[in-house]
Amino acid sequence: MIQNTMFSTQSVQPLKMLESTKESGSTPSESLSKFGTYLENAISQVADQEKASEEMSNKFMLGQVDVDQVMVSSEKALLSLQLTAQVRNKVIEAYQEIMRTQV
Repeated sequence: MIQNTMFSTQSVQPLKMLESTKESGSTPSESLSKFGTYLENAISQVADQEKASEEMSNKFMLGQVDVDQVMVSSEKALLSLQLTAQVRNKVIEAYQEIMRTQV
């Protein structure tokens, strides 16, 4: 029986902050460390998708998975990598804009 895993939401896990961001008494350094943790988790998930894509490619070469599973896995990894690059570009652009502002 063919199982369609393309639209499966079981493996999708949204990124979450470790603690609630609704705290009113958080200092800027605490907020920065929370944001740093959030970015670390996001980049870790992108790396995990890259590893999963590589594992699927290896399994395909051994004949253990179908080509459609490999393609879906590699496209997920590619899209997450492209999203990460675009977010990085926007952050750099925002930083440059802040540095151009005159005080």
